[in-house]
Amino acid sequence: MFIGKKPTDAPLTSSDVADGIITNAKLAQDIISADTALGAEPADTDEFLVSDAGVLKRMDYSYIKGGGITEADNWRLTANTSGGTNADVTANWERSDSNGSTKIGTGLSESSGIFSFATTGIYLITFYGSFIIHGGDILAVLALNTTLDNSSYSQVAHAVVAQESATDDIRGSASSSFIFDVTNTSNCKFKFNTESFSTSTLLLGNTSYSFTNFTTVRLGDT
Repeated sequence: MFIGKKPTDAPLTSSDVADGIITNAKLAQDIISADTALGAEPADTDEFLVSDAGVLKRMDYSYIKGGGITEADNWRLTANTSGGTNADVTANWERSDSNGSTKIGTGLSESSGIFSFATTGIYLITFYGSFIIHGGDILAVLALNTTLDNSSYSQVAHAVVAQESATDDIRGSASSSFIFDVTNTSNCKFKFNTESFSTSTLLLGNTSYSFTNFTTVRLGDT
């Protein structure tokens, strides 16, 4: 109420409102949906409002982004190895390019049978060896080797096909897997080698479809 001339309106300032008195009921229900849409993935420094055990705090998107598989790749041997060869498999590798083949992320790089990762992380390596074991051999081995220093390799997993007596020629496939902690892309690498091959036993490869092959999937951060 006033007598005489109405006082000039004064804008409300933050000092006129006591802290903590605006409740949820006073907020418009479209306070978020009525605003302009971002229309793209947030930048790492974009901020979200969160309740930390009842205390409102801001958080950068970099802390909550992620989820899903960011790297996955599949490679295969394109030709048979030489019969009776026990050695690193250094040649005839290719990324699978059959109908519908693809990868996620950058994928692996390969040099003389040594495979390197594009990003650090925890990776699942699943590999398959396809063999022809000729009479005279009891078993054939495809071994996965890893290094943590880009120098010293150790065998970490075997795919093995065996027969009871060294008399028959057989075809067979075997698989194995290993979870690899890639903490440094310059030092953490892997390769394959064959063992227990004699006479004409060999590892099978083909450029049109996968015999001997492997898949890597990044499961999460290191």
